[in-house]
This record gives sequence, structure tokens and C-alpha cells, in this order.
Amino acid sequence: MNNWIKRNGTHLAVIGIFLAICFFYLTPAFQGKTLGQSDVIGAQSTQKEIHDYRAKDTTILWTNQIFGGMPTFQIWAPYPNNLTTHIVSAVKATFPNPVDTMLIFLLGTYFLFTVLKVNPWLAAAGAVAFTFSTYNIILLVAGHSNQAFAIAFFAPVLASIILTLRGNYLTGGALTAFFLAMEIRSNHVQMTYYLMLAIFILIGIELYHAIKGKTTNAFLKSIAYLAGATLLALTVNASILWSTYDYGTETIRGQSNLKQTTKEPSNGLAKDYVYQYSQGVAESLTFLVPNAAGGGSGTDNLDQNSKVAKVFTSKGATDEQAVNMAGQITTGIPGLSMYWGPKRPFTFGPHYFGAIICFLFVLGLFVVKSRLKWWLLGTVVLTMLLSFGGNWPYLSDIFFHYFPLYNKFRAVESILAVTCLCFPILALLAVREFTTNPDKNLLLKKLKLSFYITGGLTLILIVVPTLLLSFRAFDQTEGVSMLSQYMKGDSATANAVSNALIQDRTALERADAIRAFILIAIAFGLLWAYLKQKINTTVMSVVFFAIILFDMWQIDKRYLKDASFQDKVDVSQVVAPREIDQFIMKDTDPDFRVFDMTVGPIKQDTYTPFFHKSISGYSAARLKRYDELLDNQFTNSVNQDVLDMLNTKYIITADQKSGTASMHANATACGHAWFVKSVKYVKGADQEMQAISSFSPKEEAMIDEQYKKVVEAKPISFDPNATIKLVNYNPQHLVYQTGSTVNSVAIFSEIYYSKGWKMYIDGTEQPYYRADYLLRAATIPLGNHKVEFIFHPASYYVGENISLAGSILLVLALGGAGFAEWKKKKPEAKKA
Repeated sequence: MNNWIKRNGTHLAVIGIFLAICFFYLTPAFQGKTLGQSDVIGAQSTQKEIHDYRAKDTTILWTNQIFGGMPTFQIWAPYPNNLTTHIVSAVKATFPNPVDTMLIFLLGTYFLFTVLKVNPWLAAAGAVAFTFSTYNIILLVAGHSNQAFAIAFFAPVLASIILTLRGNYLTGGALTAFFLAMEIRSNHVQMTYYLMLAIFILIGIELYHAIKGKTTNAFLKSIAYLAGATLLALTVNASILWSTYDYGTETIRGQSNLKQTTKEPSNGLAKDYVYQYSQGVAESLTFLVPNAAGGGSGTDNLDQNSKVAKVFTSKGATDEQAVNMAGQITTGIPGLSMYWGPKRPFTFGPHYFGAIICFLFVLGLFVVKSRLKWWLLGTVVLTMLLSFGGNWPYLSDIFFHYFPLYNKFRAVESILAVTCLCFPILALLAVREFTTNPDKNLLLKKLKLSFYITGGLTLILIVVPTLLLSFRAFDQTEGVSMLSQYMKGDSATANAVSNALIQDRTALERADAIRAFILIAIAFGLLWAYLKQKINTTVMSVVFFAIILFDMWQIDKRYLKDASFQDKVDVSQVVAPREIDQFIMKDTDPDFRVFDMTVGPIKQDTYTPFFHKSISGYSAARLKRYDELLDNQFTNSVNQDVLDMLNTKYIITADQKSGTASMHANATACGHAWFVKSVKYVKGADQEMQAISSFSPKEEAMIDEQYKKVVEAKPISFDPNATIKLVNYNPQHLVYQTGSTVNSVAIFSEIYYSKGWKMYIDGTEQPYYRADYLLRAATIPLGNHKVEFIFHPASYYVGENISLAGSILLVLALGGAGFAEWKKKKPEAKKA
């Protein structure tokens, strides 16, 4: 035991330092405070019905709380047969959020650098550089926990693959299966997709060298293990992946149903939506100088000494008044924020990789001899070009149109999460080269060249920054016009503010450029001292760890401050029901909908679902048919017929005089289910959408002719005295009682979704179909019957069984690999 501690003492010390970093950087998290409260509140709104049933020890896979009804796969769903579910739960139970994620970042990246045979202190420096890349920190602040969790597993997945490619087949394969399973379990397909692009480049380069070096047999063997590991990871996550795939084809990321009455693409997301968050080409200078583009949209960096504040003090305002006015302008008027980068709705902050890391990355391009350099360079070039999206669309358009799944993802700048891992890998490999390459003269020449390049670039950004940057937002002119209106036509002051703002943006950039130059000079001096044998490897490595931590910590504190944390919020104290909400909540009917027209965009409503089943909501994975319905029936005006067929029992509007919310009961709401007098057949989605633009939903049904044989399998008629009543409500198990003297068509005010819903009449499964574009309908035989709709998706339940089998195999694989490593090291321990 003592020998083991002695052999691994440095690793244990590094882990202890990582824990200390988490404690001091995230101290409020240990005091019970949390990040991303706005996102948490929004999620609780969406999950309202799910949590209500969880409180009753019942799990539901369908909720009617938002957008009329949808599966819960991308909201919240348990996956108890998945091994990784229990590992994630254990980690989150041990460490508060986001400490758990930060530790995975640090330890996973440290593992990668250890596999790359970088000494422990340099490995720790690399782990800090990647973990504290500003994008990762900003994700934590914003509460995007799944995305951050997925990125945290990038490094250990790559480390395991590299182990396998090096010939450590069993251990590398087992670890690849485990970490890839954890990556997939993070349930952020976009991030995993971007990681796969980097992996494909790595495999391609390894294949080239295998062919060139005539080692294809070893390469193919490693590929076989990696293929098996990938299959095992997919098996472990079968229920997640199958459910996500099945549901994904029906969401806004799936194929369009409409062909004529839509501006959306036939498949995937609209290109403008995909490119909405794109990195600017010149904005990439933020990798080196964080405030090169002004920071974040809502960031207020102005004090009484700022040029903008002085515009107001020159007009008699006090320092406090001037700072307040400057803050209001830069945080409230488009085009006049401190951030001046390319067009995007909003940004929390830049992608900063670290001035030292950027310098060492350039050095790595010159001195690293490993073929890993070409993998890293190829990945950096690809990911940077793709991150430009609409700002340099030439490569992005090829991927958007021709690469599978690429048009399912938005915010293309997030691919820089891969770039910001590649930078520290090559950077630290460059430092390692200094400790292994005996040609000190060559290293000194390359060191100077790298300093001239990166130091020269920062000097340009200090002396003549306008040579590379404009400091003027794309919509600054519109912002000046808006400010002039607010100032009652005082265009002179508005223009003065605009010019002052450009000076303040320049000053912010110049200050960060000076900082970057100093850090680069320190890094250069450190490597120069090492080459001149003035310091040893350990001293150099520890100092690199310290200055990289200082660099990243200082910048990240601009975005993740102690003030970013908040006390855990009781939602009832933040989102309180209004008097009209309380009135509606007294209605004992278990299944009706509410349309609130006072809460903003119908697709971004995180208020109404807290209290009512809503026809609105917020979800990036809403059903495509429902989204098309909203676009066509609610954009220009509200279609009352559609409100009725959705059983919208209450409508909330704003009083035109007082502006206060008022409510009225919708007397024409169709109810839970009803029999229709007639059926009208239409051809295709476009005709069906047109048909429901004006019709009598209580009297007639609009049905696609593809269902005609099912509808008329038995002669249908109408009994005016027929009854159909909802007698038991559970979101995924609805029970109706019917009575009729004829075979009749019944419409149910429930959203049609064929992949999991089954209908039973008196216990026997019977066919149902779609009506009125997105509702369920069925032909009910004469007589008295019990009609049930049960949601039992095979993708989930069969998938869970597959996940269980995969989890058992994964445990066996990890156990086998551990035993093999133990047997391998046992003789070594005896010798020691």
C-alpha cells in the first residue's frame, strides 16, 4: 500500500489540488447555492406534470402540460436499466452542481494528458486550460448542464481511443466503451456529433500511417476493439438513443409535413435558425484576447472613467448618474452593447482559450513531431471553419446540405468546444517536446519564431487594433437612431455616445492585448530559461501550471462570479399564480387546456405550464405537426376553431384599457372527445391544414385520405344521442366510456403520435388514425364500450431491456480489463 502511494503520490497531489480549485472557485456551491436559476425555473415549468406524478411514485413518458401534449424523452425520463444513470446519480449525490461537472472536466482531461505521456504537472496545466476555457465556464453559468457534461467526457473518450490505437486493446476498448457510454448518456447529441468529427479525422490519419508503415493488421485489430466498444456503448444507451431517434423524426428537427404552405426546409431545421449563433471570422481573435469583440452582450464594463460616462458627465450628470445611463445603454439598446461581434441574438461571452495556450499551440505547430499534430491541426481548421456558419458559409453549407444530421443542430459556434480541447493538447505536447528533444538550438529558433508570431499579433492589437478589428456593431446605426429617439431627437448626443462606445471597446481590447503580451512573454521566458538550464523540468512544469491557472481563473471570473450563484429558489415564491390562474385551478376537470395571450411568444412560454395544461410552452424538441399548426393557425390571427378542437377551456387576454390580464371561459370548446356528424377527406398535409383554417370541429372531421380504409372498415353513421366521456385521466393512460346505437367516428382532443400510443376497445387493440391535422380519432362500434389509449413505446421499454444487457456486458468488460491490468502489474510489484 505504501509503495502504491509512493508511486502515485504526484497524481494524488494533483487530484487534491483539483478538489481545492473546485472548492475555492465554486465556494458558493458548497454553501447550497446554484447556477442557472432561470433555466432551472423554465425546466420546472416544462416538467410540472412529470414531477406531479413522480410525487405519487408514478413515472409518465407523456405529458400534456406543454404544446397540447408530447413525449417526455427530451424533458425528463428515467433510464434505470442503464448503468451510467446510476453513476451520474452517484456523482451528483456526492458533489454539488456544478462541482461534479468541473471535477469530471479536470480529471478526464488529466487522464488524457497522462495517456499522452505528459508529466503530471503539465498534464494538470492542460486539464486546467481546457476546463477553464470560457465557453465551458459560461455553459455552467447559463445552466446548460447537459451540454457541459457532454463536453466534459470529450477528453477521456479520446484518451481511451488513443490507448486502444497504441495496442492496449482490452483496457483501451473497455474504457472507450465506458466513457463513450457516459458521453452518450449526457444526452446532448450535438456535442457528441462534433466529437465524432474529431475522432473520424484521428482514425483517418492513423489509417494513413498504418498503410504507410505496413502495420494495418495492428490498426485493424484496434479498430475492431473500438467498433466493439462503440457497439457496447450504444447498447448501454439503447433506450435513450432509440427513443430519441423515434421521437426526433417527428419533431421540428424532422421532415416537414407541409410542402406548399411552409417556408421551412423539407427536412431538418431552417438554415437561418441553424446559423443564428455563428462565430465571427475576426472574432476568433478572442481565443487570444478575450475582449477583442467586447465580451458579452449583457456585460457592463463601464465605470465613471469610461468615455461613454464622460459624455454624460460633460453635460452635468454626476458620476453615479453617468455610470447608470452608460449601463442602461450598453445593456438595453441593440447595437450599443459592449459586444460588437457579428449578428447573433445574444452572447454571454467570448471563446477564450488562454494567451499562453495560444502561444504554445503555435509553438507546437513548429516543434511537435508526432502525427497527433496533424490530427489536431486538421480538427482545429475544420471546427473553426464550421463555427463561422453564416459568417463564412462555404464549408458550413456543404455540411448543412450533405452531411447526415448536421442540419438538425443549431448554434454552430458550439463546435468550438472541440477546438478548445485541441489547443491545449498541442500546446502541452509542445512543452513536452522541450523536455525530450536534445536539439536545443532548433527548439530555441522555433521558440523565437512562435514568440514573434503571437507576440507580434498582440502588439498589433495594442498599437493599431483597427487594422484587424472595426469595433463597430453591425446594427450600431440602428442603435444610434433608437438612442436618439429615447433622447427626444438629440442625435448629437446619441452620436457622441456611439463614438465614445467605440473608444471604450477599443480600450477594453487594448487592455486585454497588453495582458496577453505579458503572459506570452512570461511563457517565452520560462521556456528560454529551461533551454538555458536555469530551471529544471519540475520547476518549469509547476510554473506553467500556476500561470495557466492564473490566466484562465482571472478571465473566467468575469463570467462566473460568486454573485452568479443564487440561493435555491422555491418556484412558488418566484412564479406566483395570478388571481385568474387561481380561479382556473379550481376547475376539477383533469384534462383541459389554457391559452394565455399575455406571456409573450407562444413558443417561448415558460409561465403558463406552471399552473395549467397549455397550448403553448417552451421546448426545442416540440412536435413538428404542432409547430406547423402554430405557424399557420396562430401567427397572423388566432383560429378559434383550432382552439375549440384542442379543448381550450379558458383564454387569458390583456385588457386593452388597463393592460391587466383578464380571462374568459371558452363556451365552444369541444371537450375531451366527441362524435362527429360527417367526415371530409383531404389529400395531404397542405389540404388538411387549409381545411382546418375554417371548419366546425364539433360537427365534422378533416381526415387524410390515407386513412379512408381504416375509417370505413365498418359502415359509419351518427347518433345524436351518442355519448363519450373521459372517466379516468392519466397522461399516458386515458379511459373513456362510450355509448352509441351506430358505428361512429370519435375525435379525441389529444395529440396524435403513432410511435407508442395504442388504442384498446374492451381490452382488445384496435386501429386509430389522425384527424384535424394532429388529433387522434377512431371508429367506435355501436354499443357501450370501454375505450383506452395507452402510451407504451417499444423504443423505451424494449430499449431498457437492451440497456440492461449492455450494462451487464460493460461491467464484465471493465472487470476483465481491470483483472488483466492487475495480472500484468503483479510481477512488477513483486520485483519492486
